[in-house]
Amino acid sequence: MGSVAVYDANGKAVEIARQVLDIEIEGIRCVKDQLDNRFDKCVDLLYSLRGRIIITGVGKSGLIGRKIAATFTSTGSPAIFLHPLEGLHGDVGIVGRDDALLAISNSGETAEITTLAATVKRRQARIIAMTGVGSSTLARMADLVLDSRVPREACPLNMAPTASTTATLAIGDALAVALMVRRGFRKEDFIKHHPGGSLGERLNLKVQDIMLDRRAAPEVAETASLHEILASINEQNLGFTLVTSGDRLVGIITDGDLRRALLDGEHVYGRRAADLMTKDPLSIRDDRTAAEALEIMERKLITALAVLDRSGTLVGVIHLHDLLGRGEVRFSS
Repeated sequence: MGSVAVYDANGKAVEIARQVLDIEIEGIRCVKDQLDNRFDKCVDLLYSLRGRIIITGVGKSGLIGRKIAATFTSTGSPAIFLHPLEGLHGDVGIVGRDDALLAISNSGETAEITTLAATVKRRQARIIAMTGVGSSTLARMADLVLDSRVPREACPLNMAPTASTTATLAIGDALAVALMVRRGFRKEDFIKHHPGGSLGERLNLKVQDIMLDRRAAPEVAETASLHEILASINEQNLGFTLVTSGDRLVGIITDGDLRRALLDGEHVYGRRAADLMTKDPLSIRDDRTAAEALEIMERKLITALAVLDRSGTLVGVIHLHDLLGRGEVRFSS
């Protein structure tokens, strides 16, 4: 780290602002100079993925990660943000061996991130670390490392993430644009990814337009055994299975539910789905908007909702992937 930023407490706010921007520009110039052939390898890896780009981070890095995921998705590279705590409590089930984890941590020692990365590594997914410390735990376990080190923060205490988060965001933009160029992403493609010419227009679609149809959703009966439950969860790799009685939704079982049952010392092997499920899970009507589905997911910190029709019949499931652009949007006739 370079020298700590010093500001004149009696100076004009505009002068402080200019000094802050100079420090952030200095940080971006630094990461620009640090770019090397590892950036090319990262683009090669993300371009050749058969699966998705999973982005994770905590705190300010998490907020930056969400923006990078949104930029990737809107420019032709499907990506989702996975909060590490949610990942460690069941949502890591969405990560498959064909995916890649882009993990953001300035120190490279954030416990939640390194634990999630270790879990993802066991699932045989590739890991890209975006960190300011090349010798960190996260960097050592990663397949590729992008150096986001900056000389100093704009914060006068050199503590609040400022220049470092700006530089990280810039690297994310650089990755997204490099992938756009590699894919030959055109204006027509951009319009297709943003129906109506606006990012917000996608969220005005009906849930039924973008949901996963019930025929393809993971589902078991109340009497299903543990083996049948695990097989169903693995089938779609969404990290959960619905529990049904005929056309009626009665519960949900997630990866996290099973792990918590085991950690609590429960004898799960002889139990049935009805014993292990969370009853009356959250759901949404198929004629509601995608924006409403996203609002529920964000408020309840979940990644999927069961979808019911007007009569209460289960018709499908909508996942955060669908809201962020998994595959093509399916419009109703």
